Order: sequence, then structure tokens, then C-alpha cells
Amino acid sequence: MAGISDLPFRMLNRSFGCECAFVEMINARCLGYKSVKTGQMLASGPEDRPLGVQLLGCEPDFIRRGMDILSAHVFDILDFNAACPERKVTRRGEGASLLKDPVKLQKLVALVVKLSKVPVTVKIRTGWDSQSINASEVAQRIQDAGACAVFVHGRTKQQGYGGAVDHCAIASVKKSVSIPVIASGDIFTPRRARAMIDDTGCDAVLVARGALGNPWIFREMEEYFEHGSLPPRPAVGDISDVMHEHLRLCVGFHGERTGVVSFRKFFIWYTWGHHSVRHLRQHATSARTVEQMQKVIEEFRSTARPDSKSKDGQQIGMRLADALARDAA
Repeated sequence: MAGISDLPFRMLNRSFGCECAFVEMINARCLGYKSVKTGQMLASGPEDRPLGVQLLGCEPDFIRRGMDILSAHVFDILDFNAACPERKVTRRGEGASLLKDPVKLQKLVALVVKLSKVPVTVKIRTGWDSQSINASEVAQRIQDAGACAVFVHGRTKQQGYGGAVDHCAIASVKKSVSIPVIASGDIFTPRRARAMIDDTGCDAVLVARGALGNPWIFREMEEYFEHGSLPPRPAVGDISDVMHEHLRLCVGFHGERTGVVSFRKFFIWYTWGHHSVRHLRQHATSARTVEQMQKVIEEFRSTARPDSKSKDGQQIGMRLADALARDAA
């Protein structure tokens, strides 16, 4: 969720029932260099809890330096990333690249556990490619290194965010370790979350892209898990109200110029599943002031029409998944 899960995004989703959230992925090198941007990414507050920090790295010296800097911040979980499939990350030997060297990954996790004052978790994928599915072995090594839980995205690095999520591979991980297993991958609707739990036996699910422009997913999941029913999807007016609130939070945190620019991508996501919005998206992506963006939001309120095929959120989730997979490719 790099570039997405800043403080405004987290606080908005918490207001809809998100119980635990993570800051954007932070590179240990950037921490070591004391980057101003990285410091802003770690911004939090008393209501932003429980909070996890996700650390990216592959060099012990930078990890030690980064951990020392993190010790001055308040958070509850430290998640070590061995899952990011982006080429700019893996070519440095970070993220999902570590899946090709489970022994090295185990040593790095052991180092992080030794230095951390809070519980350590690790995010992985099922493997590097279809010929090297090794999530179970990697999870066992992570457990031996002292991690308290493992997050598993049910795709290989080579899949990126396309193709099918491998529930069987996640189920194998669950059977191979005694620490909690949190499953990830295409959790766009409550039904998908339920299917993930039923198919894999995982202890919990991780909502990531499913919350993009859709903070309602947390309330919907709670309703579905407790009562087996799905509340109606939000009306255009409800979506507009939430967009105004999200914009307000972005501007309050980043300032007007950066806040409006930061919000542009969220406008695209909020308007998925609606007709008559293409021209509004074009206006939103060129908006530079709060007034301009507010005007676009109000035009959405007065002109947009929900897609009749996405009343329960299932179709919109699938369409969003396909679109995000194309963007990632």
C-alpha cells in the first residue's frame, strides 16, 4: 500500500471499523538516511492504534540502523516485507526476492526479532514463480526465527496482482506452522473473505486493495460474519460525503496542494461501479485546489448513477480487481 496508507487513509478506514492498520512500506535505507518523507510516513496519533510498521530491506547494517530509528516511534507491530513484487524492489534483493533465499530471509527475520521491542510479523507470497512454490518452507523458517505471525499473499512474485489467488498454498502454510496465518489476496468483498477463511483455515484476513475507495468493506464484513447478511451498498450521496471527509483529512495532513493531489487517485476508486463519471475523473485528476475538487465531488453527487450489476459489491469488487491487476501489469 505504498503511497496509499497514510494517516488520513488509516483514520478514515478506522472510522468504518478497521481494527488494525499499517503505515506505508518503509525502506530501511531511507530510515537510515533520515528521510523527511519517511518521517512523515511514520506520523501517527493516539487514535491510530493498534498500528503496524512494515519494514523493507535486505542489508543487516541498514536494518540495524533503521530499527534504532524506529525505536523512537510508538507502534504495536513490526512487519518485515518479503512479498513486494515491484521490480525496483526485487532487483535490489528486497521484498519478494528474499523468497529465493529462505536461509537469508530467516537470518534477517531473526535479526529484526532480536532488535524489535514489539511483536514481529512477516509478509510473504507463495513463492517466486509457479516452479518454486515454497511458502510453507519459508513460513517454517520465519517461525523458527521468532516471528509471531505470517501474512501470506496467495500469489507468486511473477503473478504480481494478476491471475488466481492460490488458496491451497495458503492452507498448506497454515498446516505447516503453529503461529497465526493471516491470508491476503483479492479480499474485495465479505463473501471473498469468508471463502478465504473457509478454504484455507487461516486465522484472519488482510484487506488491502479492497479498501481503496471502499471503507464500507469493514462494516460489511462485520455484518456478514456476524449475521450472514450484506447491508446495501452506499448511495451516491453517502459516497460523496465520505469523499469530502477524506479530502478534508488529506488537506489537513498534507496541506492543500499535496493533499488535493494525493486525493486524486482516491476519487477514481470511490467512483468505481458508477455510470457517467469518466469526465468527472478527468476533472478530478487536474484539480489543484480544495474548491475545484469539492466541485467535482458535488457534480458526482448530482449526476452519477450506480451500476445495477454491482448492488451487493461483488461485481464492483471483481471489476476493481481486474482493473488494478491491469494497472500493476
